Amino acid sequence: MPMQGKFTSALRSLVDAESPSADAAAVERCGDRLAEVGEAVAGAAPERIALADGPSALIWRQGDARAPGRVLLLGHRDTVWPLGTVAERPFAVEDGRARGPGVFDMKAGLLVALYAMAELQPQVPVTLLVTGDEEVGSAASRELIEAEARTCGAVLVLEGAAEGGALKRARKGWSIYTLRCRGRSAHAGLEPHKGRNALVRMSELVAESQRLGAPERGLTVTPTLARAGHTVNTVPDDAELHLDVRASTAADQRRADESIRRLAAASTGVEVHVEGGINRPPMEESATAALLERTERHARELGARPPESAAVGGISDANLVAALGIPVLDGLGAVGGGPHAEHEWVDVDATLHRIPLVSALVDGLAEHPLPDPEGM
Repeated sequence: MPMQGKFTSALRSLVDAESPSADAAAVERCGDRLAEVGEAVAGAAPERIALADGPSALIWRQGDARAPGRVLLLGHRDTVWPLGTVAERPFAVEDGRARGPGVFDMKAGLLVALYAMAELQPQVPVTLLVTGDEEVGSAASRELIEAEARTCGAVLVLEGAAEGGALKRARKGWSIYTLRCRGRSAHAGLEPHKGRNALVRMSELVAESQRLGAPERGLTVTPTLARAGHTVNTVPDDAELHLDVRASTAADQRRADESIRRLAAASTGVEVHVEGGINRPPMEESATAALLERTERHARELGARPPESAAVGGISDANLVAALGIPVLDGLGAVGGGPHAEHEWVDVDATLHRIPLVSALVDGLAEHPLPDPEGM
C-alpha cells in the first residue's frame, strides 16, 4: 500500500477510537488502539505507565538512555469531542483533506511521530511520550512530562501547526482564576441598605481586571464567566467571576497575578476569595530559537522550503517544558486547521512531508546535541 494509504488508514483507526478527556475508559481504549498502531508502524510495543488520578501514558524508547542528544517527542491522545461525535462526523478524506473529530488535534501528529521514529536507526536516542489529559490541563501527566524532558537535550511537540504549516516559536502563558465574592443578603425593597451587594462588587472587579491588560505587549485579562444571586428581590450575598489571563512573558504573568490578588484584597465590605492562579508559564522565543535554526537547516537539506514560524495564544505541554529551560519546538505535527472546531481538517500530503523533517531533526540532534544552556 502506498504511504498515503497507510497513513490515512492508521489515522482513521485512531480517529475512530474516540477519546474525550472526561471519559477515562475511552482514553484508555484509545491508548490500546494507539499501542497497536504504534507497534505496527514503529516495530515496537510501548511501555504503559499508570498515573495517579489520570489516564495512563504510553512511552516508546530507543537508543542509549544516557545519550546527551536524546530527543523527546511529545503528544497527547485525548480530544475535546464527546463520544458519538465520530458517528455524526465520521472520518473521511476528500480532495486531499482528512476530516474527523481529533484528526488535527492531535491524532495525525501522533502518527507523524511514530513514522518519524520508524525512519530512524535503532541506536538513535529518542523517546516518544503520549499522554491522555492534555486538553484538561495535564494535571496527572505533568510530573512525568517534566521528568522525561529532563533526561533529554531537546523536546519536539507534535501538536498541529499554526496557519499555513507554521511552527510555533512562542506560546502565551495561561492563568485562570475564580473570584468568589461574599457579601450580606437583605430585602431589595424593604431594606437594601442593610445588604452588602456581592454582584456590585463583582461588576467592579470586571472593570478593574479589564484595566490590567496590556494587549500591545501580549497581556490579556478576560472575564469569561459570572454568576450572582438567587432571587430577583434579594440583595445578592454571593457572586463569582472567572478570569482568563494570557501573557507573552513570565514577568507579565507574575505581575498580573499579583495585581488580581491586590484587587481582591481591597476593603469594600464584600470579601473576595481568589482561587486558581498561574497554570502554564509562557513558552518564550528564547526556548525555541536554536531548534528553529536546526529545523530550517534540515528542511533545506531535504530540498524543502523551511516552514514559517508564529507566536500563538494557545497553550500546550510545550509550555511546561520551556519553564524547565529545555529547548523546545512546537507545531511539528499535522498541517491543517480548525482545532476544537467542527471543520477540523488535515492536509494529508503536507503532513506526510513533516515525517522526514522530524526524523532528520531527531537524527541531527542525536549526532550534534544542542549546547547545554547551563554550560553556555
